[in-house]
Amino acid sequence: MDIKKLQTLVVDALEDVKAQDIVVFDTVHLTSLFDRIAIASGTSNRQTKALAASVRDKIKAAGGEVYGMEGEDTGEWVLVDLGDMIVHIMQAPIRAYYRLEEIWGDKPVKLGAEKRAKKADGDVEPKKTSGHLAASKAAVSASPVIEKKEKKAPAKKAATSAAKKPAAKKAATPVGKVVKVASTKSATAAAAALKALPPKPKAPKAPKVAAEAPAKTVIKRIKKVAE
Repeated sequence: MDIKKLQTLVVDALEDVKAQDIVVFDTVHLTSLFDRIAIASGTSNRQTKALAASVRDKIKAAGGEVYGMEGEDTGEWVLVDLGDMIVHIMQAPIRAYYRLEEIWGDKPVKLGAEKRAKKADGDVEPKKTSGHLAASKAAVSASPVIEKKEKKAPAKKAATSAAKKPAAKKAATPVGKVVKVASTKSATAAAAALKALPPKPKAPKAPKVAAEAPAKTVIKRIKKVAE
């Protein structure tokens, strides 16, 4: 099986079971035993076993050969031997401890995950059309026509100057001054009539009465005549 097709099948099988941090490295310059190595993470023993089974079943369904599987009993680190490609499915703590990327990670292989995601979602790329056909050209959207407004003639300078001048302020009455107001004719006539009236006679004063002394009462004692 072609190595590119093999690595595509492996990555698709890992993504079907939601593998995490999938990476593929080219190892041709490092060893003659295999050409590719794939590393992926699982969150539990059950998921690592399911990922290994998904890789095995997909390769066999495509006509490939699986040479062996190791680590299925514990599920912490499952290795799938595909001949030209080795797949390491590990739990995150085991992967962080052994750091296989530092040993085999000189030449990472681009997986093209975006293209596979579009195919899985059913997105179809638009067909290319020749530029010389009139039907293939995109219709130009009609842009709105903006009419320029005519500038109005400036008003007369006299009118503008008159409008700008502030209105004359009214003379305000200074605070603290008394303003004399002329009396009316009726008020003056009434005042003159009051002055012409004769003065009122004064009432006689009551004579003073001397306070009378209180009358004295004299009591006489009558002696009894002896019989």
